Amino acid sequence: MTVVTRFAPSPTGYLHIGGARTALFSWAYAKKNQGQFILRIEDTDLERSTPEAVQAIMDGMHWLHLDYDEGPIFQTKRMDVYKKYIEQLLKEDKAYLCYSSKEELEALRESQMKAGLKPKYDGKWRPEPGKDLPSIPIGVEPVVRFKNPTSGVVSWCDLVKGDITIANEELDDLVIARSDGTPTYNFCVVIDDWEMKVTHVVRGDDHINNTPRQINLLKALNAEVPAYAHLSMILGDDGQKLSKRHGAVSVMQYFDQGYLPEAILNYLARLGWSHGDDEIFSMTDFCKWFDFDHITSSSAQFNTEKLDWLNSHYIKTLPLSRIREALEPYLKKVIHTSMDPDLLERSIEIHRERANHLTTLSKDILYIFEYQKPNAEDFAKHINEEALNLIKTFQASINDIDWTKEAIHNVMNEVVTRHAIKFPKLAMPLRVLLTGIAQSPSIDAVMAILGRDETLKRLNLYL
Repeated sequence: MTVVTRFAPSPTGYLHIGGARTALFSWAYAKKNQGQFILRIEDTDLERSTPEAVQAIMDGMHWLHLDYDEGPIFQTKRMDVYKKYIEQLLKEDKAYLCYSSKEELEALRESQMKAGLKPKYDGKWRPEPGKDLPSIPIGVEPVVRFKNPTSGVVSWCDLVKGDITIANEELDDLVIARSDGTPTYNFCVVIDDWEMKVTHVVRGDDHINNTPRQINLLKALNAEVPAYAHLSMILGDDGQKLSKRHGAVSVMQYFDQGYLPEAILNYLARLGWSHGDDEIFSMTDFCKWFDFDHITSSSAQFNTEKLDWLNSHYIKTLPLSRIREALEPYLKKVIHTSMDPDLLERSIEIHRERANHLTTLSKDILYIFEYQKPNAEDFAKHINEEALNLIKTFQASINDIDWTKEAIHNVMNEVVTRHAIKFPKLAMPLRVLLTGIAQSPSIDAVMAILGRDETLKRLNLYL
C-alpha cells in the first residue's frame, strides 16, 4: 500500500500556525513512508473563499518548504465529479430530496432546544417503507440529504485519540447538496479522499464530529475508509485557545517578524509530538522519526520564548550562505544599493551572535552598507575634543597597515598605551562615528569589514 496523505485548507483566511502543523505532520508521514503528499484547496464556500487567501496558503507552504507531490487541486473544478456521485446515491436510495424550508428547520431547532433536546433533522422527507411523504411544496428547491443509518454505531481507532464510537442515532441525515445543486463540504471531502486514494487523514480535532458522518458516506459508496489522526488544538502562551489576540497566528506573520522557516518547522514538530529529549533536529531526522504513537492527545501550548530561542539558535548555526539568502528580503526593504554577497556574509558573521530575529539582524548590519548619522545622545556622550584627537592619532597610523582585524586592533592598542587610557576611550568614539550607535560588534572587526577607504571616509566627516 502506498501511503497517501493530504493537506486540505479552506481559503477563507490565512494559513494559520495550527494548519501549518497539520500540513507538516501530513507531509512528514508521507515522506517517512515514501508516499505521496497532496495539497487540496477546499474552496466550495464561494462566499468566503478568496484568491488572496489561496495565495497566502501557497506562500506559506512555499516558505516552509513543504513540497507536495500533487496539487494544488481545487474543489470548485471538480463539481461534475461530486454531482455524479450525488446522482448515484439518489438512484441507490441512499440519499433523498428534502423540501423542508429554512423557516421550518429553524422552528424545529428552536422547539428541540426548548425541550432540552439536541437539534436534529426530524426525517420529515426521508422515504421509508410504508411512509407517506408530504406533498411537494410549490416554489421550494430541495436539498439532497444522505440517508444515515438509524441504528448501530460508527467506530474507528483514531491514531491520536484512540478508539472512538458514535451511535448513529446521534447523527442526522447530512445535507450533501444545497438547494442550488452545489455539493457541501463533508460530501466533497469524502469523494476527494476516496478518489485521491488518501490512506491517512491528518487534521485538527475540530473535525472529529465530521468523521462518523464521512465514514458512513464512504461505506455507502463502498469506498475504502482511511485512517484518521485528529490533532489537538494549540493553546497560546496564556493557556487559552490560540487566536489573533496572541499576535502572530498567520504563518507569513512569522516571516514578517523575522523567523526562519527552519525554526518554525522545528518548533511545530515538537508542538504535540516528541522524540525522547531531542529538541533541535533537521526535517530529515523528523521525517525519519515521525510517528503517530508519540503525538499527545492533549492540547499543546505555544511558547513564544522557546520559539525565539530556537530562531536564535538557527541564526547562529546555519551556514552563512543560508542566513544571507534568508536575510535578503528584509535588507531590500531598507537598503537600496547593491549588496556584495561576500561582504554581506562577513557582516552576518560578526552580528548574528546577538540576533534573535532576522528583522533585528537586518537593522543591525544596515550601517555596513549605508552610512548612518550618529545618534544624538551617543554623539554627545562620546564625541569631544579629546576623543577626536585620539581618533586623529589612530587615523594617522592606519594608512599603511595590512587591513585586517588583528592589525587594526594592534594600532588601537598602541594608541591607548601611548596615551595611558582605557581601550573604550578610543573604541567608543570610533564606534559612534562609524556605525552611528554605541553598540556594535568589536569595532576592529567592523572596520575590517567596512574597508580602509570607507572607514577613512566616515571618520573624515568629523576630523
